[in-house]
Amino acid sequence: MPDSTPPPMPDFPPSPQPVVKKNHTNAIIVGSAAALIAAVVATGVVVVQSRDDTSKPGTAAAESSTPGTDAVADAADPEPTYTDIDANSFRIELRTTKRQCFGSAGCNVTVEPDLTYLGDAEGIDPDAMYEITYEIHGDEAGPVIETAELSDRTSLNFTPSLISTASAGTKVSVEITDVAARG
Repeated sequence: MPDSTPPPMPDFPPSPQPVVKKNHTNAIIVGSAAALIAAVVATGVVVVQSRDDTSKPGTAAAESSTPGTDAVADAADPEPTYTDIDANSFRIELRTTKRQCFGSAGCNVTVEPDLTYLGDAEGIDPDAMYEITYEIHGDEAGPVIETAELSDRTSLNFTPSLISTASAGTKVSVEITDVAARG
């Protein structure tokens, strides 16, 4: 026969569970960090706005308190103006990079333009490309016309020129004939 004894009864009253105190240290640290970050951001915003206000002397207090005023003023700033570049804006010389002479038959001479801008380089439009046309004198067949390209105020692209002179004593010269802006 099956055992008819009832299961043992639990102890009454049940033994109390120990009360666990929750540690709020993490919550305090996270809250403090959030408050510190908010304070740093707010301080940065105040500093930036105060610099913007002091950089525009003569602005009225009512004008600086209107939202969006600075964006409108910045949009109204005029475009920068650049100097008109022409043939007189440069000095040009030739640099001889190679010379091969053949006695009384003359010489083959390779030359490159050496350009100097005579103004302040800040006056040159950095977005424009300038085609500088120059004429080399001294070749047996007559003047040689070449073009160099000036971009980004300082980058000069050109192809070296090979000319044939009548003799080793032939003087080679150069002059700028045209400057055209593109872009």
